Amino acid sequence: MSIHKSAQQLLHQIDDVIRQLEADDYHKPLTVLSNSTIGQHIRHTLEFFICLIDGRNERVINYDSRKHDKVIETDPKIARSVIQSIIDFLNAESEDFPVTFQANYEIERDDEVVVKSSFYRELAYNIEHAIHHMALIKIGVRALNEDIVLPDHFGVASSTVRYQIKQK
Repeated sequence: MSIHKSAQQLLHQIDDVIRQLEADDYHKPLTVLSNSTIGQHIRHTLEFFICLIDGRNERVINYDSRKHDKVIETDPKIARSVIQSIIDFLNAESEDFPVTFQANYEIERDDEVVVKSSFYRELAYNIEHAIHHMALIKIGVRALNEDIVLPDHFGVASSTVRYQIKQK
């Protein structure tokens, strides 16, 4: 499976969960998520993909420049639309290319780090980042409604799934 297909598969899984949630549950603060919402975790995840897409032309990726779009985190229909646009982008963008990754890991001062990277490397990072947030989303979904059907291995890294299968 290509890295694009892996990313798309995760995005489809997130979309499947959103589809099953009540709109109020999507943006309901949950104690098990430190009063954050499922929508906030989904928005955060999607905005990393958006930063990757937005960096395409300039070839600069900076996840610190996320918009923190309240509409994505409060409106499940908009989130699903964003997911589809990311999937469409991944269908159209199949080649790797060099990019520059920029970040500031300091809190009290501007101290930007610049690292050479590539589109595929950043897409791989987005996959791992999405899995991490999907694990948190799973906790929130389970706290809300045990009847929601989560896709197999939702929020579990493929390496962990392979390891678990070998242990059987």
